[in-house]
This record gives sequence, structure tokens and C-alpha cells, in this order.
Amino acid sequence: MSAALVPAVAGPRLIRDVTARGISAANVVAAGCICTVTLAVFALGSPEFHHWFVLPLLLCGMLAVTDAIDWLRGVGDRFDPRGLIGLLGFHFFFLAPLLHVRWGYFMPEVTGPPPDWRDWLGSMALLNALGLLIYRVCSGGRVTPAEESGSAAPAEWTWALNGRRFFALLAVALPLTAALQISVYASYGGVLNYIEAATDRTYGRNTMQGMGVLFMFSESFPMLMMMGFVVWVRCRPQWQSWTLLLPALACFLVLALFFGGLRANRSNTVWNLFWAVGLVHFWVRPIPMRLIVLGLLFLTVFMYAYGLFKGAGLDAVEALESKEAHEALVAKTRRPMESVVLDDFGRSDVQAFLLYRITAPDSDYEYGLGRTYAIATAILVPRALWPDRPPNMAKEGTEAQFGMGMFAPDVAESSRVYGLAGEAMLNFGPLAVPLAFLLWGLTVGFIRRRPAAWAPGDARLLLYPLAVVVAFAAVFQDVENQIFFIMKFGTVPFLVTWLASSVQPALAAGGSE
Repeated sequence: MSAALVPAVAGPRLIRDVTARGISAANVVAAGCICTVTLAVFALGSPEFHHWFVLPLLLCGMLAVTDAIDWLRGVGDRFDPRGLIGLLGFHFFFLAPLLHVRWGYFMPEVTGPPPDWRDWLGSMALLNALGLLIYRVCSGGRVTPAEESGSAAPAEWTWALNGRRFFALLAVALPLTAALQISVYASYGGVLNYIEAATDRTYGRNTMQGMGVLFMFSESFPMLMMMGFVVWVRCRPQWQSWTLLLPALACFLVLALFFGGLRANRSNTVWNLFWAVGLVHFWVRPIPMRLIVLGLLFLTVFMYAYGLFKGAGLDAVEALESKEAHEALVAKTRRPMESVVLDDFGRSDVQAFLLYRITAPDSDYEYGLGRTYAIATAILVPRALWPDRPPNMAKEGTEAQFGMGMFAPDVAESSRVYGLAGEAMLNFGPLAVPLAFLLWGLTVGFIRRRPAAWAPGDARLLLYPLAVVVAFAAVFQDVENQIFFIMKFGTVPFLVTWLASSVQPALAAGGSE
């Protein structure tokens, strides 16, 4: 086997349509039709939708779905973050607010909600529409002819993956990480006690606090295994059928659950699975649309079932016994399907409520002035080294929702996630929302262009799906969540990839060592 390994899907293919060519007339018409028909279905026989808030929502939906249309048509790559964001954005910016109103489902814990949620959903949609316009400009722009053809890549330096060194590192890292995970289970007296400790939130206190560094190593086993699998399979065409790849992804999910997933951390499990699918896509064979659709359906069911597990631990198994047991568990955990659709994949009511609270004439809220962004980096410091570090953005979130002085660590603090726009408002107010979208757009544009600077076979394609996750999830995650995910799940795979690679001119990357 050659020491310098080259993936089946070359980097330049990823950016065949890496940047927007502008909004075509056909896309505008298609987006307008899709959003108008959807809105008409909601409004049919429902007077609550005869309100001005639907107009800015319609604009948000059209701005988002134009990118989703290109993605669905196969323009560009399936892992182009802008296309994926367009698909999510259709729900996040358009469908979710409409569903909140249709189902009457809003934040249950708030006191003094808005007199009419629609006014604030509409006001938030105005900010989002402006932000999406800015985002489109900042994440777009044409590639040069050289980038389009890939001829610009040889001028760049590349990471050439040394196969012998790569598998030698895995031969050390995999047993070590497995042993660490077994030691974690042993320290809790077994898997069942581990699950009980992980799902115990007595007085809101995380019973596994301070173990982040250990988990960073022990829970890296599934991703290291998947990286080794795709690199190995790439050289063996007879192993590249979906009859083998789909079971491999299923095995990865099982490993991800065993190595950390049983801590009821749904989002991290899902994003790791997304990364694993990306590895198959870039290193083995492209992912077809039908599998993506099936994956989205699976994702919804998985998030719902895992939400019950997070709220009830092993008691969630009772939901399988009967319909009555399922309904009782849903009531106990307060995790109906609406919570998955609107809380896990949206932030509409949270952001609308923040806008209502902080702009009220009698509001006493004091802006964080960037504190939540600065303190997010404190997560890099183990609590053992900084036991009295300042509170995270739960402080600003709690005080915005319930009033200044209401925050009490581990006693009275909100566990809400506020997303890109929500965190911007907590720090600098509503006028900061377009600026946050601007920075997001620049980040997405940067990530989309990276493969254009890489030669085919650049080892960084093993890490690229992680960057796509960061770009994709930024709209509904807080900065602290993003930093935590990057450091926890990216550190060990990055080190293995870096140590197994040789930095050299792209023209020399195809040779063997």
C-alpha cells in the first residue's frame, strides 16, 4: 500500500459550485412558490396566521430555501455547508415560528410572556431577514477559473497522509482510548451506574463535572476507528458497496453510544455521526440523496427517543411497553415530539422572548458586552485548575429571562441554548444580530473555500466534516457549545492526522515514502 493515501473524492470537486452565483430568477420563483404554498396551508382556516408576522417570515424562508434548492438539485457538493444551512434555515427561520403558533407551543418556564407571541416572532424575523441578506453576501462570491478547475491547488502546501505512520498511531491510540473508557465505567461501578450518574441532575448539578479532559481522550475511540476504516477501505474497491458501508456506519453509532453517548449527550452523538458520514463521502464514495433523506428521518426519531432517555435515564425503556407508558413518560420528561422539532432544531420562541424582554421599557437587563464570548474560552481550562472560574452564559440568559440578580449557580440558572442571534442580543442588543450574521457568513465562506486550496489527497479532508459541522450548527448553538465540541472531539483526531502527515508541496504529495 502506498504510504501517501489519496481519497476517492478529490477536494476540488467539493467546490465545483463552492460559492453562490447570486440568486437566479428560477430559484426566486421556486422559493416564492414553496414558501407561499406552505404559508397558505398554515393559514387555511387558521385566523391566527392573518397577521403581519408572516411577511418577514416569508422573506426569511425565501432567502434560506434558495440555497436549499441548489443543494437538492445537486449543485455543488452534498457537504457544502451553505446548502446544508439552507435546508436547516427553511425550518429554523420559516417553519419553526409557524409551528410555534399552530401548536401553541412556547417556552413553558417563562413568567410574563408576551401578550402576543406573533409580534415578537415577526420582529425577530425582521432581524433574521436582514442577517440572512448579509450572510448571503459574506458567504458568497465566485471562485476563480483556476480554483474551479483545481489548477490552483498544486501551488499550495498539502498534508500527505503517511499510511504506515497513520495505522501505527491508531494501533497505539485505539487500545489506549478503549482502556480509558473501560476505566471510566469501572470508576462508576459499571455501565448501569454510569448511566444513572449521567442522567442525575439533582439540583441541576452535573455529576460528571471536571472529567472533560478524560472524556476527550476516552471518547475519541469511535472517530479514530472510523478514520482508520475509510482510509483502509479507500484502497479496496470490493469493500466500497453500501451493503458494507451502511453496517459500518451503524457500528459507528453503536460505538458512539458506548463511548460517551450513554451520558445522554444527543447533539454530540449526532454531530459525530455526521462527521462519520462525511468521511465516507470524501474518502470512499459520495452519499446519494436517498440515503440523506432516510438519515434525516432517522435523526428525528433518534433525537426524540434520546430526549426521553436524557430525561428519564433507563426508565425510558418503559415507553416501549404500552401507549399509556409512553404518554406517562412524555409527561414526566416534558419531551413531546414538539420539543424535538422546535426546541432541538429551532430557537424561535427563545429568541423572540429575549427580544421582548430586553427591549421592554421597564427592562433592567444589563448587556454582557462580550462576556459570554470571552468566558466561552474558559472551558479550555480544566475546572481543577480554575475551580472558581466565572459563570458561563447561563448567567446572562437567566437574568434576561427572569430579572437581574436571579441567577444562582447550580440552583437557579437557565439551561437554554440561545443560538447565534440570541447570544448576540444578550451581549450587545438587537442591533448586534446583523453583525453576528456577517461574521457567520465570513466563516462559512472561508470553510467552503478550503478544499480549493488543497491538493487531492490532502489529509485535512479527514477533519473537514468537523469544520462543516461548526459552520452548520453555529446558527442554533452558543459559542461555548461550539468550542466544547471542537476541543472535545477534534483534538485527538487532529493530533493523529497531523502526526501521520507530512507537509509538502502539493506537486509532490502523490508520491510514496
